[in-house]
Amino acid sequence: MPGKIDPSLPFKPVNIAVLTVSDTRSFATDTSGDILVQRAEKAGHTVIDRKILPDEFDQLVAQLKAWSEDPSVDAIISTGGTGVTGRDVTTEAHQAVYEKEIPGFGELFRWLSYAKIGTSTIQSRAVAGVANGTYMFALPGSNGACKDAWDDILVYQLDFRHRPCNFVELMPRLLEK
Repeated sequence: MPGKIDPSLPFKPVNIAVLTVSDTRSFATDTSGDILVQRAEKAGHTVIDRKILPDEFDQLVAQLKAWSEDPSVDAIISTGGTGVTGRDVTTEAHQAVYEKEIPGFGELFRWLSYAKIGTSTIQSRAVAGVANGTYMFALPGSNGACKDAWDDILVYQLDFRHRPCNFVELMPRLLEK
């Protein structure tokens, strides 16, 4: 039950940066990144940057920090590198940058994913958090996972009109001390 969109409220577009984490993908083969860009833009948001980086912890942390410190970026969505193999370091890179983790995101993602892929969802280490007033979401690299995360969670939480609450309405308060 995703909640409801209140049509009496104005839509507020979010500026999103999309990062694909892969040792092998290029822009020509990055279907999961394409899915995120297309869905974000279809929802009315602006994709202000998009990159593909290898599964290298230091490079990922540097890019996540750069985007989180850029006041024009409201949210970062990464895809790939959230599994359990030795090269999968996206989750750790995100967590190294977070000021606050949002554990409910990963919990909800896996709960929703379980209905579609069963116990295989246990291999996902999808996470979310906040750094420098910027939301950060780390999704698995599969097309299905990106569709599920966007269609079942992010499309609602990144919409100011979503009730009873959403991430966008909290943006002005993320830097409070």
